[in-house]
Amino acid sequence: MHITGNLLLDTILMAAVKMVGFVFVFVMGLATVLTWTERKFSAVLQNRIGPNRANIGKMRAGGLFHMIADPIKMLTKEDFTPDTPNPYLFRIAPVLALIPALLVFVVIPFGPGDNFQISGVDAGILFIFGIASLNVYSSVIGAWASNNKWSLMGGLRISAQMISYEVAIGLSLCGIFMIYGSVDLQQIVIGQGTTFWGFIPAWGIFLQPLSFILYLTCAIAENKRAPFDVGEAEAELTAGWWTEYSAMGFAVLALSEFIEVVMIGCLGTTLFLGGWQIPGVQGSTPGIIVLQIGAFILKTLILVWLQLTIRWTLPRFRYDQVMRLGWRILLPLALANLVLTGVVLAVIDRF
Repeated sequence: MHITGNLLLDTILMAAVKMVGFVFVFVMGLATVLTWTERKFSAVLQNRIGPNRANIGKMRAGGLFHMIADPIKMLTKEDFTPDTPNPYLFRIAPVLALIPALLVFVVIPFGPGDNFQISGVDAGILFIFGIASLNVYSSVIGAWASNNKWSLMGGLRISAQMISYEVAIGLSLCGIFMIYGSVDLQQIVIGQGTTFWGFIPAWGIFLQPLSFILYLTCAIAENKRAPFDVGEAEAELTAGWWTEYSAMGFAVLALSEFIEVVMIGCLGTTLFLGGWQIPGVQGSTPGIIVLQIGAFILKTLILVWLQLTIRWTLPRFRYDQVMRLGWRILLPLALANLVLTGVVLAVIDRF
């Protein structure tokens, strides 16, 4: 009994260490940097200077000090609460957005073996789908509890949008599960460690290119970022379901959005870019493990950069266009990709 208790304590301590190192250092740190990168990146694309006013003495560091100035501003700003019969629901909505965004990283393998995965859940991708789907409650509850017609309209848009794209994103990833024969994310990464035709890595992006495009499109729509930000829609809904939020409530919602950007990059890396795998590099020495973790981070950053590029390149779709794209284009394509993958696998298995 004493040995079992010590083992349980060691397991909890190890999970806590990995949670702090991966989620609170890498994920939260990158999400915080993205609050500055988003504005600076858009400024570069639009031939502007971008944030550059925050300073320490004469040092401005290209606006990096805005990452310090922003939370100070949010902490000292008036925390406005609208005239609503549901103030507790209004306050809890940002928390409901943050917690699911953080929990999905529990099953992401950021390195080889069990030591570099917080929890080795066999059905890892199903866990992500289940937890990520809870995010819709934050938007709907926050919009309804705001007691604002613009917020309510934004919340109705988001609820329909997120439910619609969950169907397409689930079907778009089924081809990956069929090819690698697992929904365990670590096993999927291991399956991408081989090659085909002798030199092309067996990554998901090469075996399922259409699935990758569908995944990225649906994931951005699930995150409610442009060109799918119809729930905010500043031009016609003031700020959509965010309208009544200020101070730390607004800050938590904004941070949750950037955490989801990182999550999309991590999951896309795991399923389509070989995860921590480096073509031609095998072994378990400390140097190779460091390289593999670095490869995972680099691939994630590439997908994060791609999301920012899409965000500041494409104009926002109309609400009817968003719904038409999800049901009439992406869903049929996901079904067609699923059928085609099944046929190809059946032919290969037979011959």
